[in-house]
Amino acid sequence: MIHVVAIRRFLILGAVCVLAVTALLIIAARFEQACALGLADRISERQKERNRMVETQLHGLGRTAITDERVLKAMREVPRHLFVPERMQKHAYDDTPLPIGYGQTISQPYIVALMTQALELKPGMKVLEIGTGSGYQAAILGYITRNTYSIEIIDPLYKKAKAVVGGLQYNWITLRRGDGYYGIKEFAPFDGIIVACAAQHIPPPLFDQLKPGGKMVIPVGGAFEVQRLLLVTKDDKGRRSSKNLSLVRFVPLVRGKR
Repeated sequence: MIHVVAIRRFLILGAVCVLAVTALLIIAARFEQACALGLADRISERQKERNRMVETQLHGLGRTAITDERVLKAMREVPRHLFVPERMQKHAYDDTPLPIGYGQTISQPYIVALMTQALELKPGMKVLEIGTGSGYQAAILGYITRNTYSIEIIDPLYKKAKAVVGGLQYNWITLRRGDGYYGIKEFAPFDGIIVACAAQHIPPPLFDQLKPGGKMVIPVGGAFEVQRLLLVTKDDKGRRSSKNLSLVRFVPLVRGKR
């Protein structure tokens, strides 16, 4: 009789556990759904401003037109305002760079699109960004190809960008902290490299990490002068050629430990 009672209690306890686990799973699913809806709202907000940005800033105006449909779609979909400090968010879709702290900026939308288009990226290609900054350029690259890597030397910017990129669930983008002059050798070679800060010369480690046929976009020049935005190509024999895309002003490449 005692064994029968014990078995009944065990079965009842098991049933209660199953019900409890089921309830927890339902709660978790609803929470996940609510989070997904909240994230979708955050991404979709200010959509009209992004559409207007693409239509008015990326076509014409005496500039090289942005015609790559992948780039245009990324610029329409990635919520730029979430990468901008709160006090500057009202200007997020203006045709201008914006300060993000620590002497760094988020590039104006047109320059982000121009540099991205120059790489001629396709899904599956591997791309590296030097100077994560706000994380916006990495998000644009990551929208086109999931093999996206970015490196930032300034620790507070790296942590903030990681939080924003993670919050948007762009979990396929790999962010690293370190000196971008040396690239990220462990993930090389890359089909494309974007350098989002001005260098005095083309860093040899970055050129070495390009695949044959790969492209690099980099501003070259001094910190307090107009720089040349170069498209650098490595041919099948490892030789280098370059083409001037535009005149620009970028913050300088930061070296060493920060």
